[in-house]
Order: sequence, then structure tokens, then C-alpha cells
Amino acid sequence: MNLCYKLAMKAEGITSPNPMVGALVVKNGRILGRGYHKKAGLPHAEVIALDEAGKNAKGATLYSTLEPCTHFGRTPPCVDRIIKSGIKEVIVGMLDPNPLNNGAGIRILKQHKIKVKAGFLEDKLRKLNAVFIKYITEKLPYVTVKVGQSLDGKIATKAGDSKWITSDTARAYARRIRRNYDAIMVGVNTVLRDNPVLDAWFSKRQPIKIVVDSQLSTPQNADIFLNNSPVIIITIPTKPGQETENRKILADKAKILEVKEKEGQVNLRDAMKKLAQLQISNILVEGGGTLIGSLFDEGLVDKVLFFISPKIIGGKEAISSVMGRGVARIDKALKLKDVRLKRIGQDLLVEGYV
Repeated sequence: MNLCYKLAMKAEGITSPNPMVGALVVKNGRILGRGYHKKAGLPHAEVIALDEAGKNAKGATLYSTLEPCTHFGRTPPCVDRIIKSGIKEVIVGMLDPNPLNNGAGIRILKQHKIKVKAGFLEDKLRKLNAVFIKYITEKLPYVTVKVGQSLDGKIATKAGDSKWITSDTARAYARRIRRNYDAIMVGVNTVLRDNPVLDAWFSKRQPIKIVVDSQLSTPQNADIFLNNSPVIIITIPTKPGQETENRKILADKAKILEVKEKEGQVNLRDAMKKLAQLQISNILVEGGGTLIGSLFDEGLVDKVLFFISPKIIGGKEAISSVMGRGVARIDKALKLKDVRLKRIGQDLLVEGYV
């Protein structure tokens, strides 16, 4: 199962909205076939492994990190292929969280006299597919917040200067990890202040760029429009007769996604639901402090990546990395789980889960 896990990891960041899955066909201690799911719409891991094993799959054992599927999606059901192959036993890492399949794959295999054992490395595999699990069960994207801040929690000075707080090494690292996400999200103030491009380095697949902009004040010549990556601007409905010229121009450059309003601003929970409907399963949020604070307030954050520079900016008017309402009591503060620390150049990366 560890080998299956390593196979699944080969497709990190490119299977969305599908899960990462690895599979092996084994007989008499020999691996006859290997497979991993490479991309939505392409064959599943089990089918690839069975194809490689060919006729030798008869009487063999199939190992898979995830329960084989039973339903027609972009590809046929994997259980049909397993039954046809003559596999005698299937070892499953974890059940499929998809309500369309949950437990059904195992049940059908058993009905066809195939032995099935399930529940191996389950905690590790749930972390592997945390994005898919949330997306398929809650119909919401998995949200990671990435922050580059000073030691005292600032992302800009009182004058709005933010270039650069973290080191070149940390910023390069952050740009590389963008390729593992469907979309990069920022608030409009980040666009106005920093004018980012939001591209992913060394990646054939560029993430979708998302701007949260309730007043549609994103500049027409903003750098997010420089390449051919899709741009989504999330805003609130415009009242009849109040449509601006800027809105009309932006509509030619980006998808304008209207969502519900909350206290005059974008309703972030409704925005996330609508983004999931567009098959966006995971999002990297890169600022600013107001958007990040609001996402924490709404309980929409799943993971954090805080790059902390050994600099002290100071000033009560300097912009903080996490704003929003916050909490009134320390015992209500958000406590991260599975925290990991990593040195990136001169900076410290704190990675944790909500």
C-alpha cells in the first residue's frame, strides 16, 4: 500500500477534481502491473495496472489506495474491469468518500466472489486526498491560506509598502507550489496595492486567478490579465441601471461571478459553493489581510502556509496578515494541528491544518 501511495503522489496537483489513486497487481510476490490516475478523464489507476498485467492478472491480488468506482463518469466503472480480469482478491486502502460509490464497490466485488479487505494506511491516505474528500462530501473547495509576513505579523508597512518582506528563496518556493492548486485567490486590495501576476513557475498548467471584488474596482490593465490564464472576478449583484463601464470591460477579460451579499460584501461561503460548482476543488489564498481574516471568520480555511521573515515592521497602522473580526478570548483562538516547521532561505515556513 505504501508503494501504491507513492504511485498516487506522482500526480500531485493534476488530478483535480478527481482523487489521487495508485494501484498494483501482484501475484506470487511479483508486481505484474503498476498504475496511477494521471488526470480527470484518463483511465483510473486500477485499469492502468490491469492493462500492464494483461492476462497474468487472473488469480492475482489488486492493491488500490481507494475503493474502485462503480459508476459511469468520464470513464467506465473500475469494478467491471476488475471482475472481468479474473482478480481473486482486492486490498483497498480506504473507502471512496463519494456518496455515489461509498461501500458499493466493495459490495459488488464480494457479490462476484472476489475477496476484499479494506482499511490500510487510512490516515495517511485521507491526508493524501483531503482536497477530494472535502470537495466531494461538502461541495466546497479545500482552502489553503499562504502568507508572507514579518516576525510581528505584518504584510505591509503603514504606507502600504510590501516589496519585499520575505526572501527571494521563499518567494520562489511559494510560486512553485502554485502549480498544485486549481486556483489562486486574492482580494482586490492586493491587486490594487501589489499588482501581482499570480502565475505558477515551471508549470504547463497555470491556475485560475480569482479576485474577490465586491465593487468591481479591479483595474482593466492589471497584471493578472497578462497571460492566457482564466480570471474569475467574484462580486455582488449590480442593481439595474448601476452597471459601470469598468464592469463591461472586465466582463470581456474575465468571468464575472455574482454571489450573495453579506453586509455589503461578497458572501464568501456562497462564493466557495459556486466555485466548487465550476469544479474548482482547491484554492490557494494569497491575501490580503481582510480577505484572509474573513475566511477564518467564516470557518472556510483548511490549511495554512505562513512564511515568516526575521524582520520587525511595527506600527499599529501597518497591515496585518490576518484581520477580520477575530476572537475575543485566547481560549477561542484557532489551534493548528499537525504543525511542521521548515527553513526556507532566511525565512521560516509554518505549515499546519485547521
